[in-house]
Amino acid sequence: MLPTQAHLLLVFTLTGRLWRVMGSPLVMDPNSICRRSKPEGGAHTELCQTHPEIVQEVAKGARLGMRECQHQFRYQRWNCTGHGKSLGKILQQDIRETAFVNGIMAAGVLHAVTRACSQGELLQCGCVSIKSSSGSPNEQAIVRSNPALPDQRWEWGGCGDDVDFGDKISRQFMDTRKRKAKSDIRSLIDLHNNEAGRLAVKTNMRTECKCHGLSGSCTLRSCWSKLPLFRQVGNHLMQSFQTAVRVMGGNDGKSLVPLDQELAPLGSHSLIYSDETPDFCVANRRTGSEGTRDRVCNGTETGPGACDWLCCNKGHMEHTLEYEENCQCHFQWCCEVQCERCAVRKVVNVCL
Repeated sequence: MLPTQAHLLLVFTLTGRLWRVMGSPLVMDPNSICRRSKPEGGAHTELCQTHPEIVQEVAKGARLGMRECQHQFRYQRWNCTGHGKSLGKILQQDIRETAFVNGIMAAGVLHAVTRACSQGELLQCGCVSIKSSSGSPNEQAIVRSNPALPDQRWEWGGCGDDVDFGDKISRQFMDTRKRKAKSDIRSLIDLHNNEAGRLAVKTNMRTECKCHGLSGSCTLRSCWSKLPLFRQVGNHLMQSFQTAVRVMGGNDGKSLVPLDQELAPLGSHSLIYSDETPDFCVANRRTGSEGTRDRVCNGTETGPGACDWLCCNKGHMEHTLEYEENCQCHFQWCCEVQCERCAVRKVVNVCL
């Protein structure tokens, strides 16, 4: 089933520094998006014309990235939600939040396309079988992550995830327009954060192994590389968000350096930004802030999500919700679940 118009519009709104979708048709599919985007040529143009199924996976990846962004920022003053215009305003700034969105979107596209390859949903790719000689970097990485392996025979095998193909598609969709103006500081920042997002997937790849031998003796193991859970990718990028580095243009006009000259040179895994985050406590159309009014907060905790912090010390109000939900459910043979209806009373706190 093709993605809905709203979902697909979201893809190209959020990666809007990729393509600009013109018009607002009632129904959109990957082909219509490509026609309306009017790209200026390049690899993604060919994909639009010949492989719309890949565009569909890109759309899935964008939704995956945004869901993870909303999860990671659920207790923050900006919670990665909002109307299209306010979200667009956020993406027009080079702030820490924009860095995270760009990173998680690039990661989401890589992750979704790679998974589609492994599940046989794309004809252009599939499983990858890595053959490494003894002592190769791949083998050493396996040994480091699996301490039990050195004493046993093992070899690469199974159905590994083709992360290289996912990486290629993510670059084609996320980086193309920015690379054309890569001497621009803003484009350099976006490209860096896109790559940090993809690295968050690749460096968290996990190893799965299968034992071979009589009676499960595991005299030989076949091991292959698998995608990490996307929640793990989100957690990784959220840590990078917390330690994001503010940068400025280098003297050559083509590089980036930390604003704090005492910091070490920029690492490829770091998220970077150039502007301070605006005040998200109050609504502001210019910055895209929707404020924290009416946000649900935690009245018993401290720190992010707590009422004093989330409500910016403007106070909160306690509401009592009463509703019914299924309870005391039992499975009846065969094959029905029977539940009772129970009244529930729940107290929530809402920012003023």
